[in-house]
Amino acid sequence: MKKLLTIALAGLFVIIAFTMDASAAKKSSKKLAPEAVEEMTATIDNLTKKVYGHALLSPEDNQNLIEIKIKLDNQMLVATDTSLAPLYYKAGYLYKMRDMNQEAVECFQTILENFADTALAPKARTSLRAMGIQVADPVKVSDEDEE
Repeated sequence: MKKLLTIALAGLFVIIAFTMDASAAKKSSKKLAPEAVEEMTATIDNLTKKVYGHALLSPEDNQNLIEIKIKLDNQMLVATDTSLAPLYYKAGYLYKMRDMNQEAVECFQTILENFADTALAPKARTSLRAMGIQVADPVKVSDEDEE
């Protein structure tokens, strides 16, 4: 009887462990829906048009920009996705144009740290340097240094 109970408990633990791993895998691979990315892109593009047109941003516009940054940051906690790099760059540019320098720096730094292999990394580096932020160039490791 004890053996049967022990086997049943061990089987239960295995099943619980498997379901926990499966749910963790689902959460870790969760990406923003393409529709959400398109909506954020459209919102940022509209805000950029307003800035270029020297129009004032409404409190709702500011709220939209903040919500987009929060969504992007939350997605980065789950998984990086190179399709987010343009959104980070555009958001950083908008923040820079609005003299919200800390937020702009955060956006540009995110690009350098997570999307260094994209075409936006040099642009982000240039933007940071133009803001007076010291940015270290990546160190290239040669084969001899690795040994």
